[in-house]
Amino acid sequence: MNTIQTIIIGIVEGLTEFLPISSTAHMRITENLLGIGNDDKFSIVFTIAIQLGAILSVVVLYWKKFIRFNEWQFYAKLFIAVIPALIVGKLLSEKIDSVLEKPVIISWIMIAGGLAFLFIDKIFNKHTIESDEQISFLKSLQIGLFQCLAILLPGLSRSAATIIGGMSLKLTRAAAAEFSFFLAVPTMLAATVYKLYKYNNENGGFSENEIKQLILGNAVAFLVALLAIKFFIQFLQKHGFKIWGYYRIVVGLILLLLIQKGFIAI
Repeated sequence: MNTIQTIIIGIVEGLTEFLPISSTAHMRITENLLGIGNDDKFSIVFTIAIQLGAILSVVVLYWKKFIRFNEWQFYAKLFIAVIPALIVGKLLSEKIDSVLEKPVIISWIMIAGGLAFLFIDKIFNKHTIESDEQISFLKSLQIGLFQCLAILLPGLSRSAATIIGGMSLKLTRAAAAEFSFFLAVPTMLAATVYKLYKYNNENGGFSENEIKQLILGNAVAFLVALLAIKFFIQFLQKHGFKIWGYYRIVVGLILLLLIQKGFIAI
């Protein structure tokens, strides 16, 4: 990976991390189009690690939420919600990585998720929970279980799985989106630390160039995500999920066409 490729992937991550369109899928496809091979082990680590940069933008934008040290319930809810993802991620890490290398599978999951998004707003249209303070510990765990769907089905989108999970539990769109953002912090922190630790042990450390790429990619993703978060919250409240459903279907079909034509490796 060179500097231009790193910046492009960082921009893609920052733009897509909080949209229900799968940042991982977009980054893997972008890498493929940029000529970065699926056999590049560092690129898989890079795809996970730079999500932390985007996630840290949540801490900056919602810093008042994260310094409520006298309100232990907030942290307890995040801890409870992240446990299922930690267990599933640990047990299925190798299999998940092998799926991420298969754009054709990601394409079909994009399309299937898009079809579901066309009906989400009508199905889950009764909301009684408007803030994270109203979310119970049980509902936190249930949202955490929804997050596991995104781990098991790369291309589904972590934010989509948790937001829709929250809406099914009677959270408003905004409350579900915000809790999804908060939950992303411990989730992606744990995933990043694990991936970096594993890669470091298996490859004898990171090269100087790889370290520079990680720093640059995270910085770009962080800056772009700062702008994307506010846009998404406002857009979601006004328009809902249907437009993202159409987007996913179109992108999924385009990806299948590119794969069929040989522009993207299966």
